[in-house]
Amino acid sequence: MPPERKRNKSGTAKLRRTGIMSKVDYALILVKPDGLKKSLTGNVITKLSDARLIIIGAKMVKVSRELAEKHYAEHKGKPFFDSLIEYIQGKLFGEPFDRVMALVYRGNDAIKKLRAIVGATNPEEAEATSIRGSYGRVTTKGVFENVVHCSSSPESSEYEIKLWFDPEELTEDIYPSKKVVLEKVEKMVWA
Repeated sequence: MPPERKRNKSGTAKLRRTGIMSKVDYALILVKPDGLKKSLTGNVITKLSDARLIIIGAKMVKVSRELAEKHYAEHKGKPFFDSLIEYIQGKLFGEPFDRVMALVYRGNDAIKKLRAIVGATNPEEAEATSIRGSYGRVTTKGVFENVVHCSSSPESSEYEIKLWFDPEELTEDIYPSKKVVLEKVEKMVWA
């Protein structure tokens, strides 16, 4: 019998299979510019696959300052804020590493499982076998080049997924959405 998805207010879904409820949540993963420069995308995705989750969205994103500032809004006003913004925009690495790979994962305890694989924010404090412990570093300016970002809670996950992805870019409807008609929207199309 296929699972039946139920959504609650926070967007966290529950899968019901023969009366047993399991917590299903979503997480945003970003493979940051330093991960791209070091050709770690495949290694990162392989390690993340140990969590046995499903990828429901993936894309490459050239990060604008506006997007970076919204993503790291909680750090605005802190001394490292500008360095963090330049880092996520790839300004430290130049083309073609001035972008990130954004992924959305779905599954039982997705955030908890992914964060265990990703490791602590500071690469020097991360488990040696975690992604950040294996591949991250702290620069002489104190910037954590920690290769990946991972959502930390269902609330941050919902905010981040909605920030980085439009509903039609995901293979599943995970949060309420609506159709709107936009006039005079400029869009790139194939010539």
